[in-house]
Amino acid sequence: MSGKHFAPEPERRVRLPALPSPLRVGALVALLVGAVLLGSVIVTSIVEKRSPADLFGGLFMEAPQQHFHKDRIALLMVGIDYNYDEKGMPYSANARTDTIMTLSVNFPTRDNPRGSVGILSVPRDMDYTFPNGHEDKINVAYALGTNPLDASHRAERAVADFLGIPKFDRFITLRINAAKELIDAIGGIDVKPDETMDYDDHWGHLSIHFKGGKLYHMNGEQAVSYSRFRHDACGDPCRIGRQQQVMRIALKKLEDEKFSDILRINQLIAIIRSNVVTDISDREAISIAYAMRNVDLKALKTEQVPFVGDKDLRCCGNVIIADDAKKSTLVHKLFLDSILPAASPDARSVAALAPATIHVNVRNGSGISGAAHRLAEDLKKQGFAIERVGDAPTTNHLATEVHVSETSALAGHRVLQAIPLKSAVIVSDPTAPGTPARSSVTIVVGRDYSAPQREASAVK
Repeated sequence: MSGKHFAPEPERRVRLPALPSPLRVGALVALLVGAVLLGSVIVTSIVEKRSPADLFGGLFMEAPQQHFHKDRIALLMVGIDYNYDEKGMPYSANARTDTIMTLSVNFPTRDNPRGSVGILSVPRDMDYTFPNGHEDKINVAYALGTNPLDASHRAERAVADFLGIPKFDRFITLRINAAKELIDAIGGIDVKPDETMDYDDHWGHLSIHFKGGKLYHMNGEQAVSYSRFRHDACGDPCRIGRQQQVMRIALKKLEDEKFSDILRINQLIAIIRSNVVTDISDREAISIAYAMRNVDLKALKTEQVPFVGDKDLRCCGNVIIADDAKKSTLVHKLFLDSILPAASPDARSVAALAPATIHVNVRNGSGISGAAHRLAEDLKKQGFAIERVGDAPTTNHLATEVHVSETSALAGHRVLQAIPLKSAVIVSDPTAPGTPARSSVTIVVGRDYSAPQREASAVK
């Protein structure tokens, strides 16, 4: 055999096309930056005991403020009920909302690094008068829609009007399978029922049999059935408590078992997507989920609209009557008041503002004809510049509100001093007009601005 067959092969060199000199430098810098970034992420993940995916997410994920342009959003989340045909197959045509939850989502900021969430549930049997004057249960609003999107928007408008807030930023409508599949996806949850339950509804496909005080590992079907139980002395308010209990347990499991990295967020969002109608985009959903991954669940505020009694309506049976004063307090705390307490303005600075320099928009949110014009006339006599008088988006405001932006806070307090009401409040509103050069304030007139109450308030 010839020795040439055993000679080492000449070294092969693959010649790459030469880059222009500036591009060579740019490519080298990019590689160095990438290497440093990768090394930094790996070292940081080891030191902080966080996954590299979690750290990469923090570097490249958009903050939700980039999507919504504010630090707090209001979400409406409803779960729709199902009807069953003669063959026992479920269908959701003309369905009503079985669950109504409103969420105040406060995104992480420098002063609130973990973010926070507040939940206010509305009983589905709550009494509500629609804009056309028809009185019914509030959960019928969804059934008036011609399709799931229209139905969701109708529910949005009704619940926002009922609560006395301008609008919801986004909505989430869950079919009943959404909760089942999500709980199954995280391996079920451990629940201790608050009372013994023995109930079968073959038409509604419910079979609920639990002993109070005993711990159960529930799959999705069992957890949803448990949270839907309402056949006790408490009825719908206790059912809401169970819904919030199941939600808290599921969220705690998500937190404890580290489902909050980027890959798991995408997986869980995909599960929910198949059973959800929403106007939240994919990028918004991932941004919110990632931003709120460290929220303190122990500080999660869950409330429900309180009620003072009930009554029977000819159209639809028994309805619950809301306690309007307590409802207004909860709504302000969750959706309208400042996320962080604002510092009290300097009294001398407020007094120094001349009324003629403050431009005021007056909106009637009381439902009382002429209330906005009467208040506008009163303020005009005191020297304030009235710009516009009209109607507010909703007409069930109990307390008169002075909406101010960051730059019109002093002007708002000057207007508040001029309103003869002790019940009137300042509301921090990022969308309110206001510039340093021209102070502008919006007033939403509430039902407290009636003649007897004005007179009683003025003499106190």
